[in-house]
Amino acid sequence: MKIIGIGKNYVNDPSEINALKTGEQLIFIKAESTLVTDNKDVVFPKITNQLIYEVELVVKIGKTGKDISESEAASYISEIGVGIDYTAKDVLGASRANKGPWALAKGFDGASPVNGFKSISDFADINTINFSLKINDTEVQTGNTSHMIYNFAEIIAYVSKYMTLEPGDLIFTGTPATGAGENVKGDHLQASIEDELLLDFKLI
Repeated sequence: MKIIGIGKNYVNDPSEINALKTGEQLIFIKAESTLVTDNKDVVFPKITNQLIYEVELVVKIGKTGKDISESEAASYISEIGVGIDYTAKDVLGASRANKGPWALAKGFDGASPVNGFKSISDFADINTINFSLKINDTEVQTGNTSHMIYNFAEIIAYVSKYMTLEPGDLIFTGTPATGAGENVKGDHLQASIEDELLLDFKLI
């Protein structure tokens, strides 16, 4: 399976979307070993002193597709869950200084906690889904898919031009434009879709 990430994909105000829609999406790949499922606690990674959280909706692909059209893209989604896309900011900074890739900063073990997958049929409109993140009982991020620069269909169509999408592939679709920040050991993270708690873990 593949884990695909989308960077810089949300705005605070939907009126900003058209000006930012260049057609070139920021795509990266995460290793399968980054996954943490079933609300298991996440071991704080030894490789960083700056662990940055981003809450994201995660699309699960349900069937194989290549060169998928935007009009057909939604039919390739089987489920939608919620996850955290972790970044080791200090590792990323060191890599960028040498014009290097994001792979180590995004691809370390435990960098993709995810849970709560619900059938796409459970959502009346996938273009207006609310989601949120609490840390230690304080809400730190809220988002709605209407604030995406590139929606689910546009992401799937774009990615499938370059790589075949297969059942079980996961796409982290971007984080709200504000609220991402740093975690420390002991933090308790709880992420919800439409106020339903689905992701619930501690950093240990």
